[in-house]
Amino acid sequence: MTRAEALRGLILPGLLSLFALAVLLFLGTWQLQRLAWKENLIAAVASRVKETPQRLPAAAESLSLDLRNEEYRPYIATGRFLHQHEVQVYTSLSETKGVYSGAGYWVLTPLARSDGSIVIVNRGFVPLEKKNPASRPEGQVSGEVSVTGLLRAAEQTNFFTPSNDPLRNAWYSRNPQEIERAFGLKNVLPFMLDVVANYRAGDLPQPNETKIVFTNNHLGYALTWYGLACTLIGVFAAFAWQRLRGAG
Repeated sequence: MTRAEALRGLILPGLLSLFALAVLLFLGTWQLQRLAWKENLIAAVASRVKETPQRLPAAAESLSLDLRNEEYRPYIATGRFLHQHEVQVYTSLSETKGVYSGAGYWVLTPLARSDGSIVIVNRGFVPLEKKNPASRPEGQVSGEVSVTGLLRAAEQTNFFTPSNDPLRNAWYSRNPQEIERAFGLKNVLPFMLDVVANYRAGDLPQPNETKIVFTNNHLGYALTWYGLACTLIGVFAAFAWQRLRGAG
């Protein structure tokens, strides 16, 4: 094989390698951009949760809230709990602030406001044996109440999250619109409030269990893609050197 033939034989592998290299570099750069976005998000949320709670706006204004900029910001809502429409969403809780942990449920209760709107309130965690509201009557607060909570968007699910089944009272994700449909409610706001309150031992539901934690593996992913790009360059260089060295 002549040197010219060896060089021609490198054209297709070289083009394919260049394409693969471009893809790997793009993915690495994209992950760095995601890293910057995630770090900004973490900093913004850390700041929001420390803000002074604001009064939740009336229905029309609440509907226009930008959840991307408002999530995890504390709000105060006043109304009456609709305990007959309580939903228990299965979860498993670790590193708790209260005494209860492990498998259990988030207790989501609609709060009817004077303007006719309803906000779903995540009142906190209960263990498996306390799913039935009758087992925790002290938590069935009556009359008008004011609750302070962190604004939360509907929970994002993935392929592994079971679908909610209202007919079986089996809930696996927190979604205000699904609760609205399940009970025939009207004017349910498209977000929730996670209660923040002074915790007393034994309180149920157990408040203050919102996890302000974000997975941030973007730097590791970026280094992986860039590392693969470097490996590809090294493999092609070795291949080309061997091919050219064997040319006559």
